[in-house]
Amino acid sequence: MKQLYNRTIAFFNVVESKIAFYPTLLAFLGFNFAFFMLYLENRGISKYLLEHVPVLVMDNGDTAMTMLSALISGLISMVVFSFSMVMLLLSQASSNFSPRLLPGLISDKRHQVILGIYLFTILYCIFILFSIQPTVDKEQIPGFSVLLGIVQTVISIYAFIYFIHNISQSIQISNILQNIFETARKRLDKLINTEENQNDDFPSTEDWKEYHSEKSGYLQNISFTNLVDICEENDILLHILPVKGIFVLSGIPLFKADKDLDEDLVKKILSNFNFSREELVADNYTLAFKQITEIIVKAMSPGINDPGTAINGIDYLTELLSLRMKKKDSSVIVRDEKVYIKLNTINFEDLLYNIMASIRTYCKHDIILVQKLLLMFYYLEKQQTSESKYSRILKNEAESLLKDAKAFIDNEEDIEKAANLALNFNLQRQTKDGTNE
Repeated sequence: MKQLYNRTIAFFNVVESKIAFYPTLLAFLGFNFAFFMLYLENRGISKYLLEHVPVLVMDNGDTAMTMLSALISGLISMVVFSFSMVMLLLSQASSNFSPRLLPGLISDKRHQVILGIYLFTILYCIFILFSIQPTVDKEQIPGFSVLLGIVQTVISIYAFIYFIHNISQSIQISNILQNIFETARKRLDKLINTEENQNDDFPSTEDWKEYHSEKSGYLQNISFTNLVDICEENDILLHILPVKGIFVLSGIPLFKADKDLDEDLVKKILSNFNFSREELVADNYTLAFKQITEIIVKAMSPGINDPGTAINGIDYLTELLSLRMKKKDSSVIVRDEKVYIKLNTINFEDLLYNIMASIRTYCKHDIILVQKLLLMFYYLEKQQTSESKYSRILKNEAESLLKDAKAFIDNEEDIEKAANLALNFNLQRQTKDGTNE
């Protein structure tokens, strides 16, 4: 039962990111609310209000039908316009910044809830309209339900105004970067907090038997609670091989175990790995580094050439890297001070190299960005780290950046300024002809 609950929560987290989730949920609620109000109408709620508070009840069938028809038409127009705005937002974000941003923008709950409010009101008004007979007595007209339809339409109009405001903010690169940063920061803080006072002792897994994946897709979520329960029940240790967030192909090794496992137990373990065809920053913080890096690269591409956006991206990248340096390169899952599961994670050296390899290609000719990147390394080198080797990694990348800048920048004064910044990392200054100063 506990495993079913945990897997249901994991499945809900995946489905929640779909653009149709909240609209479908609220549309279903609107459908049921309409029938609930019709049930109350049959119990005489409109008749009671007509006798005591007649101002709240519409007592003319033709007027009620005309009103609901107009509301439905207007709401459908708002849905079409809102959907068009969402598609425009996604198109601009993909062309101007990075296609990797689309899953995060699609999963924005505010846009989904607003579309859901529209569908809630439309379905409610449609089913109330079907129940109206223009020739019946005024006591039999669902006047109070019509009033609620009008109130819901007013709420939808205010939701539409908020939608226009929110979508105009969402397309701004500063807000996109801020949202990516905040999501990744929360994820990193959670991981760092779980590493405190952890015992990292884990036996060597070289001789352990490998078990393969039966599915392909991005390794998005792993139900660690269930896996630890399985480890406790069967007295086994697990080593999960793929880095979370990468694309796993069917048939490649997925995990190792310190004992031979029967087929049923292997299937039970595999059922706790959730695969997806899209990536979300909330599940994999390394995607935030990829997205910000791609924004910087796209901004410095010849077709766009926007150094201001690249500088903003470097600022957020600096803060995220300083937070990542507080995290260890290895991760384990512990319960009651006993280590049950070892995870492979992308180490800091590979992460920084992948970032800088792309950025150097497009930014090495711009002295302003070179200086900004060197200042980033200087700031990071002064930060508190979980492992001493991070300082050496920073110095190596700073040296590579300076080497590329010297090869592509001809102005000696610019090179001099960059070299002076590089001295903060005890790098060796060189003259243009290659001799040491």
